[in-house]
Amino acid sequence: MQEEHASRGKPNKLAKETSPYLLQHAYNPVDWYSWGEEALERAKKEDKPIFLSVGYSACHWCHVMAHESFEDDEIAKIMNEHFINIKVDREERPDLDDIYQRVCQLATGTGGWPLSVFLTPDQKPFYVGTYFPKEGGHYNMPGFKTILLQLATAYKSKKQEIEAASGEFMDALAQTARDVALGAAGKASLERSILDEAAVGLLQMGDPIYGGFGQAPKFPNASNLMFLLRYYDISGMSCFKDFVAFTADKMAAGGIHDQLGGGFARYATDQKWLVPHFEKMLYDNALLAQLYSELYQITKAEKYLQITRKTLDFVIREMTHPEGGFYSAQDADSEGEEGKFYVWSKKEIASILGDQAATDIFCEHYGVTEGGNFEGKNILNVRVPVSSVGLRYGKTPEQTAQIIADASAKLFAAREKRVRPARDEKILTSWNGLMISGFAKGYGITGDQKYLQAAKDAVKFIETKIVTGDGRLLHTFKDGKSKLNAYLDDYAFYTGGLLDLFAIDSRQEYLDKAVKYTDFMLAHFWDEKEENLFFTSDDHEKLIVRTKSFYDLAIPSGNSVAASNLLRLYHYTQNNSYLDCAVKIMKASAKPAAENPFGFGQMLNTIYLYVKKPVEVTVITRNDHSSKMAEWLNQQFVPDGINAIVSTNELASLQKYAYFKGRVGDGETAFVCRNFTCSLPIKSQQELERQLTPS
Repeated sequence: MQEEHASRGKPNKLAKETSPYLLQHAYNPVDWYSWGEEALERAKKEDKPIFLSVGYSACHWCHVMAHESFEDDEIAKIMNEHFINIKVDREERPDLDDIYQRVCQLATGTGGWPLSVFLTPDQKPFYVGTYFPKEGGHYNMPGFKTILLQLATAYKSKKQEIEAASGEFMDALAQTARDVALGAAGKASLERSILDEAAVGLLQMGDPIYGGFGQAPKFPNASNLMFLLRYYDISGMSCFKDFVAFTADKMAAGGIHDQLGGGFARYATDQKWLVPHFEKMLYDNALLAQLYSELYQITKAEKYLQITRKTLDFVIREMTHPEGGFYSAQDADSEGEEGKFYVWSKKEIASILGDQAATDIFCEHYGVTEGGNFEGKNILNVRVPVSSVGLRYGKTPEQTAQIIADASAKLFAAREKRVRPARDEKILTSWNGLMISGFAKGYGITGDQKYLQAAKDAVKFIETKIVTGDGRLLHTFKDGKSKLNAYLDDYAFYTGGLLDLFAIDSRQEYLDKAVKYTDFMLAHFWDEKEENLFFTSDDHEKLIVRTKSFYDLAIPSGNSVAASNLLRLYHYTQNNSYLDCAVKIMKASAKPAAENPFGFGQMLNTIYLYVKKPVEVTVITRNDHSSKMAEWLNQQFVPDGINAIVSTNELASLQKYAYFKGRVGDGETAFVCRNFTCSLPIKSQQELERQLTPS
């Protein structure tokens, strides 16, 4: 990225950073700083306002604003003269992004990236927005140049007004910090009625025509869909499962799903899932791999197995560091055009395939036309089922599927020769935790060792490269450097990944690490007053407010995942403090989750686990890890399961944990415990199935 801009002149201070997003701006004429003491002290010393610009490397409109304004000499001159300019990668500093996104929501009713905030030297906001064009006029948007000049003048001549505006923001921020703690909402009892109200409300929000929630833009919202699967489990009502399957099918058929290479884009710009915002984020693919794995467990439909495989194979192929960690994102743009890497003309497809029949079949299946469906080109999306295409061309479904598969392989090989979108090679502990869970679930349903190995390699990467000498997690790694104390999401998501890996490969080291990081989290993030978790640790850099997050949107919240981890760890360890903390977090969130389920999918999953009462399933395998019962268990949908699959030679080391005390296995043996009572040793898959089948 640096080389691209080297011709434009001298690098600014961002050239020393590792973040791909910051490096994208290293040759701007703007005198950018990264967030830190140097910039903040200069603002105070010179009494200049701060312009804070927050974005991320795969953000299309961040690129647009950069090109229009930050690469413009006239704009840069104004910025450099009147402001201290700070660039922040939201993925590196989610704490800063969270604070100032809340400000944007308060001021405008919406948020997003690029985030543009004007601050006093003591970091207090007084004006905020998102994307601003260089010149105003279109869509009634003010021009960035005008805003800069007006705010520079106001800061010098209307200090009282600036102070009043920042004071109002700070009062409102303090109130939101209290509100989001949810304690004021009233702590509800953890009862089935919470799940009933939430599930019905969520289903009513669903789009019955195209699946998903809302109109456009449309996001996968995987946590909400996984909650509806759990509600199907506890209620037995098929309409909840059917809606999830319907949504998953629509997403898989749409342009949001990379039909050739696998993986999902971040969202669709339309209601039909056709036109994606082409960036691919690690967290979406981590969560969707889990969703499709669960759909396979429920339905045993081969299509969900294949989608899971394609998604995980994409991550291994394109998003994995040679030593095992997972990269953050792929850009939407290549060669300066959004989606150019992914779209096709019909003529190009015909030329590559060189066979008219194959071209006709492929194009009919994927809706390819001369006119295209996106700026004159075609986004591949499944328009006509394989069986219907086969009938038209006199082919069996098997023959048709093979023709499409062969054509897809040729087109994928041709696409690989194109200029690729940029890749953000930051490795974030939090998102890696989600992806470890995705690979663990994928291994469970496929039995494919490469997925288990991918999860193990990611754990090894984090433990060797993103953990300090005293055992503390850091947030991010790139170019050989790890930095920034970990946030709540890092501790929660990574612990969740360790527990999901432990459930299918029960090695002591994974449970030991899960306990260690959970104990650190409770010691340094727990709020004794509100009885939940802060986003930052107690020894974090002091910012204008110490926030909390409970909302499960594109990514689950740290509090939601932490509560789930604590609940699971209680069953493995019988440490009552884990259960107490989990219950406190759930109780604070239960009433809002019932009333506004769209923002609490993962919290509802945790409440489900508590209300249903977990079933503890242990399979003791032979020392070679072969086990028919383990294979069968991994393919079942048991969302209330606290599982362990452990070989006899590893069992002794786990005896220190209450879950494993007294467990012995002679060959392949299983145990099922529910309602705090346990079965006799189980010696056959049939008996295990009988024990786990609802009566």
